Order: sequence, then structure tokens, then C-alpha cells
Amino acid sequence: MTHSTRIIHQVSSWCLSYPDDDFCDRLPLLAAAVEELKAGKARSCLKRFLDHVAGQDLEVLRTTYVDVFDMSRKHALHLSYWTDGDTRRRGEVLGDFKKHFRGSGFLVDTGGELPDFLPMVLEYAAVADPQDGPELLQSYRASIELLRIALTEIDSPYAQVLDAICSTLPGASPADRNAVMRMVGAGPPTETVGLEPYDPRLLPLQATR
Repeated sequence: MTHSTRIIHQVSSWCLSYPDDDFCDRLPLLAAAVEELKAGKARSCLKRFLDHVAGQDLEVLRTTYVDVFDMSRKHALHLSYWTDGDTRRRGEVLGDFKKHFRGSGFLVDTGGELPDFLPMVLEYAAVADPQDGPELLQSYRASIELLRIALTEIDSPYAQVLDAICSTLPGASPADRNAVMRMVGAGPPTETVGLEPYDPRLLPLQATR
């Protein structure tokens, strides 16, 4: 992974985290890091997002973040939610994320978050393992693209961050949900408690609240 991609992933990780006091303190550093990126989609998208948040009141940022990411599963930041939903298999998948983190040799502080939390996976890719991290992101490309589409549909500034992330992954982004489904050749999942394990499938947004 290139140095620029690592910067994009680290900046995106902070942008998708809850806007606490540390986030506000980091804004000048994030803006400076983005300015140093080569001209391109990721740079322009992250710059637009940072310009937006720089002009917002902190309490407004916090309320917006909670409304977008915590009040609706349609914008879940947990990657395996999109593939496995609230099913028994998801526990195995979360364990697999932890194995990736342990394998890097870095001490990963989850801060009480599930290990598939996108900002955490982005930081893992940027800091801990710049080879396995991007591969892990790519393996959950469908989750990331569905989140990007959902945020775009509500005209959220956070869609800019997802656009930046997707620009670092191989190939063009799918245009819509149907294209995402075709990309992975999967349909919606079903509840697997008490059933045999199944292949990972995409969770349709109409099944979420």
C-alpha cells in the first residue's frame, strides 16, 4: 500500500469516528495531511468533508453523527452487520477480525467497539498492517459500498469520506445496490440461529430500521 493510501485511510478513520474534543484538535493536522496528497478523488472528497466540519459547531457535529450512525442501522459502521446481520455467524466473523489484529503484532485497543468497526479497520490498515489491512477492507468491499450508497442517498457529508475510501480499493465503485449484489453474487441473508452456517450474504436495506 502506498504512503498516500495509508494517509487516506488514517484520515478517514478519524473522520468517521465520533467527533470528540480530540477530533476538533486534530482538524488542522488532518487538513494539512490532505493538502499534501496528490490531486485526485480522495484528496478532493476529504477536503470537502473537512471544510464542512471546520465550519460546524461541535455540538451540531455530535448530534449529526449520532443521528446518522447510531440511530439507524441503514448507516451501520460495523462491516459484518451488512454481510451477516444479527445472526449467530456474526460472532465467528468478529472473532476473525480479532485474529487479524492479533496477527499484526500490534496491541489494538477496541475502546469498547466491536472489532469490525470501520474506523478501527481503517486505522489497522494505515498503521498496523498496510498489507493485510487493505485486503481486509477489500474483502468487505460490498459493506463499504452499501454504506457509501446509503449516505449518498441522504446527502450526508460523510458520503465524501466513503468516496475517498472506495477510491483506494481496486476497480470502480458499483453504481447502485443491485450492482453491489452482482459484484458479490449474493442475495439477502437469513437468520442462522439453530441452522447450519451459510455463506456471507448482503443484508438488504429494507430489512433494517
